Amino acid sequence: MSRYLTAEKEQVDPRRCLIIDRPAPRTHSRSRIEDLDETIERGVDWLLKRQSPEGWWWAELESNATITAEHLFLTHIFGIGTQGLWDKIARQLLAWQNEDGSWSLWYGGPGELSATVEAYVALKMAGVSPDSPEMKKAREWIMARGGVERVRNFTKIWLALMGEWPWEGLPVIPPEVVLLPRWFPINIYAFGSWARGTMVPLTIVYAHRPTFPIPKHARIDELFPRGRANADLSLPKKRSAWGRFFTFADKVLRVHEHSRWKPLRKRAIKAAEEWIIARQEADGCWGGIQPAWVYSLIALYILGHDPEGPILKKGIEGLKRYSIEEDGKFRFQSCISPVWDTGLAMIGLQDAGLPPDHPALVKAGKWLLNEQIFVGGDWQVKCKARPGGWAFEFDNDVYPDTDDTAVVLMAILGTDLPKRAKEFALSRGLEWLLGMQSKNGGWGAFDRNNTRALLREIPFADFGEMIDPPSVDVTAHIVEFLGKMGYRPGFKPLDRALSYLFREQEPDGPWYGRWGVNYIYGTGYVLPALEAVGFPMDDPRVRKAVDWLLARQNEDGGWGEDVMSYHKRELRGRGPSTASQTAWALLALIAAGEARSEAVKRGIEYLIRTQNDEGTWNEPYFTGTGFPTDFLIRYHLYRHHFPLMALGRYRKAVDG
Repeated sequence: MSRYLTAEKEQVDPRRCLIIDRPAPRTHSRSRIEDLDETIERGVDWLLKRQSPEGWWWAELESNATITAEHLFLTHIFGIGTQGLWDKIARQLLAWQNEDGSWSLWYGGPGELSATVEAYVALKMAGVSPDSPEMKKAREWIMARGGVERVRNFTKIWLALMGEWPWEGLPVIPPEVVLLPRWFPINIYAFGSWARGTMVPLTIVYAHRPTFPIPKHARIDELFPRGRANADLSLPKKRSAWGRFFTFADKVLRVHEHSRWKPLRKRAIKAAEEWIIARQEADGCWGGIQPAWVYSLIALYILGHDPEGPILKKGIEGLKRYSIEEDGKFRFQSCISPVWDTGLAMIGLQDAGLPPDHPALVKAGKWLLNEQIFVGGDWQVKCKARPGGWAFEFDNDVYPDTDDTAVVLMAILGTDLPKRAKEFALSRGLEWLLGMQSKNGGWGAFDRNNTRALLREIPFADFGEMIDPPSVDVTAHIVEFLGKMGYRPGFKPLDRALSYLFREQEPDGPWYGRWGVNYIYGTGYVLPALEAVGFPMDDPRVRKAVDWLLARQNEDGGWGEDVMSYHKRELRGRGPSTASQTAWALLALIAAGEARSEAVKRGIEYLIRTQNDEGTWNEPYFTGTGFPTDFLIRYHLYRHHFPLMALGRYRKAVDG
C-alpha cells in the first residue's frame, strides 16, 4: 500500500471543489476474483485523487427538477434573475424531461404532477414557447392528470407567490403556532427539524399572502381544466379521525383569518422573525436545506428586510455554494453532503487497507475534528446532553444529526490523530449520541422522541414526512459505533437499541430503510452493526435476514431495489443491480459470516466486472432517500464508497 502515499490530487472541479459525475466511461473487462486487488487499488486511487486540499470529499447531491425550477422562481421574486441564468435552467430542465412530457422524482421513475407543473411554469417564465413540442407534451400530460388543481401544497404556495393560485386554496398556517408552548400537542418542536424550519417562515408568508406577478406570457390559464374562476380550491381529504379533526380546525382558522381581531398576530410574527434570524448559519443558509432556506429568505423579504442588508445578502450569496453550472446548464442542489461524504470515504479507504496514519486519512480526520459542533441547537428542547455532534453540511450548527455523527466517529476511530483531540471528540460525540436516544431505544436523525404521528394528518402535510421518529438504519450505525468502541450486550443503551432493531425486523427477515432504498439498505446496516457488538451470527433472526438477501440476488450477481418498494411489497429487494445496493447486500452477508459463500463471490465478481475505466462505478439510479417516494436522492459518491467497503471487507474476510 506504500504507493498510495504519493497519490496526486486532480479532477476536482476548481470552481467549487465539487466532484462532478461525468458521462460514464465504459465498464472494465475484468471479472475474476483474482482481479480483486487491482479493483480495490483502482478504487482507492480514484478516491484519493478527488480529495480536496482541505481534506474533505464532496460530490453532488442530486434530487429532482423542482429544486432547480424553484431557484428560478426565487430569482424572480427577488428580481435578481437574468435571462442568461434562466436559459441555463431551461436547458437543464429540458434535459431532464421524460419522453412522455413529464418530469420524475427519480431516475426511471414515473412522471410526477407537481414536479411537471413546476418545470412547465419555469420553462414558460424562461421564455420557452408554449407551442414547442416539449411544452405541448408536458401540458397534455398535466391536463390528463387533473391539471394544476391536483398538485401538492408546496407547489401551490409557489404558484400563489407568483399570482397563479389563490391563497384561499391553501391550508391555513397561522403564525400564532409559533407561540404555542412545548407541552401543547401541536407546537413547532413537535415537527421534524426540516418541517419546523420550513413551516415557521411559511407562517409569515401565509399571514401576508404576497404576490410577485409573473409576466402575462408566462401565466398558466391553460393548466386549469375548468378555467381559473371555476378552480377546485378544496383541500385533500384525510380519512383518519385526526385528519377529519384537522380539516374542521382549518375551517375554524379560516374564520379567524377573516376576522380583524387577531390579538396575538403581531407578537407571533415578531417571534417567528426572531426565530428565523437566530437560525441563519455562517454560510447564509437555514438548516442546510433548500426549503427552509428559500422560505426564510422570502419571509424576511416580506417583512421589509433589505436584500442588500447583512441577513438577506448573506443568504442570497450563500446559494452559490449549492449551485452547479456546467455545459451551458444550471442546476441547484437541495442540500450538500461534505461531512457525510468524507466520513464514508474514510471508512471505505480504511476497509480497502489504507493504514491509520495515511496522509489522506489524517488530513480528512483533522478536518472532521474541526467540524464537531459544540454549540446548542433545537435538539436541546428534548435532550440535556452537552453538544458534540456533526452536521451533514459545511455549515449547519443548529441541526447536527446522529447518523453523520456515528459515521464520523467510526471514521476518526480508525485514523491516527492527535491523541487528546481524538479522545475528546470521541467522548463528547458518544455523550451526545447517548443523550439523543429515544424512549423506544432507537435514534431519530435530528431530534429525540420526535414521534407525534398525528402531525402527519394536518392539511398542510401532503408531501414528505413531518416528524423524525427513530429509524433502523440510523440506529444501526450508532450500534455499530458502540460495538467498535468495545460496548457489548449488557450495556443498557445498547440493549435497548438491539430490542428496538429486532422489534422493527420484518417477519420474513429484512429491515426497512428510512434514509436509503430500501430493505437492502436497512438490512445492509443492521447485520454489520450486530457483528460489531458481538451478536451471534447463528441467531435465527440473523439467518432469516441472510436467507432474504440470498433469495433476492439477481442473475448478474448483483442486487438492486426499486424505489417503489416503499409502497409495493412485491418489489422489496427487487430491481436492476446497482453498485451501491450490491455493496449493501454484500456488507450484510460478509458480516453474517457468508464471505466464502458462492453468492458473495458472485456479488464481488459483479463489482469487479462493472468497475469502469476510471476506477469507479456507473450508477444513474437514486438509492438515497429524503422522504420515501416523495423526495429521492442520488448521492454521486454512493456508487464508490460502498463498493470499496464491500471489496475491502471481503478481502480481509477471505484472507484472514
